[in-house]
Amino acid sequence: MTDASITEIGIQAMVLTMKLSAPVLLTALAVGILIGMVQSATQLQEPTIAFVPKFVAMAVVLLICGNWMLSEAVGFTHSLFDQIPKMLS
Repeated sequence: MTDASITEIGIQAMVLTMKLSAPVLLTALAVGILIGMVQSATQLQEPTIAFVPKFVAMAVVLLICGNWMLSEAVGFTHSLFDQIPKMLS
C-alpha cells in the first residue's frame, strides 16, 4: 500500500462526503435565504420562524435523495472492500 493509494482513498471519501451533504446543505441555504428575505421585508425578526420550514424542506430532500445517497455510500464501501486484497499485497 503506497502513499498515493491512501491519498486516493481519502480524496474519494471527501468527494463522497461533499456529494452526499450537498443536497441537504443547499436546501437549507436556499430556504434560509428565502425566509430571511421574507423576515426582513415584514420586519418580523423571530429566529424560530426559520426553523420549521428548513426542517420540512430538508426532510423532503432526504426523502427524495435518500435512496441515491445510500446507494452512493454503499457503493463506496463495496469499492473499499474490493481494494482490501490490493492493500495487503
